Amino acid sequence: MITVYHNPRCSKSREGLALVQSSGKDFYVREYLKTPLSEEELEKLIKKLDMSPLELVRENEEIWKKEFKNKELSSEDVMLALIKYPKLIERPIVENDEKAIVGRPSSKIKELLS
Repeated sequence: MITVYHNPRCSKSREGLALVQSSGKDFYVREYLKTPLSEEELEKLIKKLDMSPLELVRENEEIWKKEFKNKELSSEDVMLALIKYPKLIERPIVENDEKAIVGRPSSKIKELLS
């Protein structure tokens, strides 16, 4: 099963979802702003992404600039920020049974689906 972690207000996320929809594969959409990830879910997703928590942060978001930028943060601190402020999570994320990717550029989604 494919999961798309989606923010409908984001054009890149809508573009990524459209690619998954057009693939004809079964998928599930998780609007992570409405249904935030638990710490355990986020940890598993980050492992599948093969990224550090900091690499998943949208550093241009106002909340990041205001609350976290230029501070010494551990990976755990960043994880807690992503849980408290899910808007900080890079999007879209597409996950299958083996792997997850951030769908920027959208060609990464095409690779995951093939």
